[in-house]
Amino acid sequence: MPEAVPLVVFGVGNESRGDDALGPLLLRRLEASLPAGARVVADFQLQVEHAMDLAGVKLALFIDAACGLEAPFAFHEIAPGGTPSAFSHAISPQAVLEVYARVEGRAPPPAFVLGLRARRFELGEPPSEQALADLESAAGFAERLLAVPAAAEWRTLAFA
Repeated sequence: MPEAVPLVVFGVGNESRGDDALGPLLLRRLEASLPAGARVVADFQLQVEHAMDLAGVKLALFIDAACGLEAPFAFHEIAPGGTPSAFSHAISPQAVLEVYARVEGRAPPPAFVLGLRARRFELGEPPSEQALADLESAAGFAERLLAVPAAAEWRTLAFA
């Protein structure tokens, strides 16, 4: 059996919708910092098919814009849960893990969300200045995560 990929990083968001661009923007910025063998997945939204991107990995990181944050970013571990939409589009990271567990018949790899504070989602608008400043704050934290891609280490850094 081939050795597991150490990490998959999802950058989720629509670059044509203001602050929703934060996930893909941060993902591109971090690509040079990724550990050898890491897998990168960038998409507008999560879908049930993304469960297959978890196959053969040891750790998963979902990066996305997040509404309602007081701080520039939040970082926490997630577990399988939620029900995928009947239409199979725009599901949560927890639902992606749930689909993986159902399809594979086993627990998904440890997974974490790095949510970046977002407020504006207007079509055709660039990210706000505040969102870009928050992305800068999150970038240093994310590089620290990628330097030690291990669930045990990441759990010590989690906060909401």
